[in-house]
Amino acid sequence: MWSLVLALFSYLFKDKRPSWFERTLVILKPDGLQRALSGEVLSRFEQRGLQLVAAKLIRPSAAHLKQHYWELRDKPFFTNLVTFMSSGPIIAMVWQGTDAVAIGRAIIGATDPMDALPGTIRGDLCITVGRNVVHGSDSVESAKHEIDLWFKPAELVMWERCCHDWVFESPSS
Repeated sequence: MWSLVLALFSYLFKDKRPSWFERTLVILKPDGLQRALSGEVLSRFEQRGLQLVAAKLIRPSAAHLKQHYWELRDKPFFTNLVTFMSSGPIIAMVWQGTDAVAIGRAIIGATDPMDALPGTIRGDLCITVGRNVVHGSDSVESAKHEIDLWFKPAELVMWERCCHDWVFESPSS
């Protein structure tokens, strides 16, 4: 009996995304929420063809943020970054699709808004590096680590968009 239940559970909740899909973590920072930019940010990712598979509105602790930004711990701005990121709620999101990390970075733009191209989130909506609205994973490896830090596996919702085949070309075999 239990084996049947476990088999059914495994089938229903297995990762059904194609192996060539990537996932990336995107965080709408406190300044993005205060400026009511959540709809704008989500729209840009959806319009580009990425698929939202997880999202949550939370106010992260300083300890959680120190884990997230661990690689920046020796930078002079680290303390200010952690203080800012814990100053209000954020929206943590997981997006998936072909080349999701690179596409996410292209949508977001350069870290310093003064270097970001027009048409990117930071190029269009930001002025200073300390208030650059959004965080995005910078590599597939960091995306995996960051997603594991912010989300439990059960929080990632597997579903297929009806327009999937109109957005993504399957890799040729």
